Amino acid sequence: MNFIRMPRFVNPGRLVLPVAAMALFIFFYIIAALNYPGGSWNDPTHTGFSFWNNYLCDLLDSRAINGSLNTAKVWSRTALAILCVGLAYLWYHLPILFSRRGWTTKILWVSGLLAFISMLTLSEGTHDISVRIAGFLGTIALIALLVELVRYEYSTLYPLGIICILIFLVNYGIYETGNGLRFLPVLQKFTFSLFFLWFFQINRILANVNRQMHP
Repeated sequence: MNFIRMPRFVNPGRLVLPVAAMALFIFFYIIAALNYPGGSWNDPTHTGFSFWNNYLCDLLDSRAINGSLNTAKVWSRTALAILCVGLAYLWYHLPILFSRRGWTTKILWVSGLLAFISMLTLSEGTHDISVRIAGFLGTIALIALLVELVRYEYSTLYPLGIICILIFLVNYGIYETGNGLRFLPVLQKFTFSLFFLWFFQINRILANVNRQMHP
């Protein structure tokens, strides 16, 4: 992987982009939820979006679960695209955190970027395969990132990272096995919240390291 050229600096003002992407994702997803016609896998006749029973992916489909045309899909797909681009921008600059770029850094960098690209393909026709590809690549990227954070003693980042990875694996295990599926809609939203908090902290530390290296 010697051909890989990872960044060593980012314009400080541009590091607001990942935070803005997460905020816009939440904003547009709230609008999408308010426009969702209805239906969940527990109750196909339910009107509107159910925080407790609907998955976030339900808002991406062309048809709502109750069979109606899904008027939420434009908002939710816009939200997903913004989030993936914003977090990919953050991930692209993660190597700035690490002074020595070995195999672990390269693996986390490449697999993470590919995971975000895979998530952009998420739709009702490709949902399962996109989730599996992104889940596999994301697991590799997150574990590699955690190894580097521990190695460089980022003690304010890796404890929450461990929690995020564990709960991510629980989500994925439930998705693949079907055990505890009724808890997954709420667990999914809780997981997103934890990851947003973690990514916000990573972005903040990245900004500090970037500023110290290039004052």
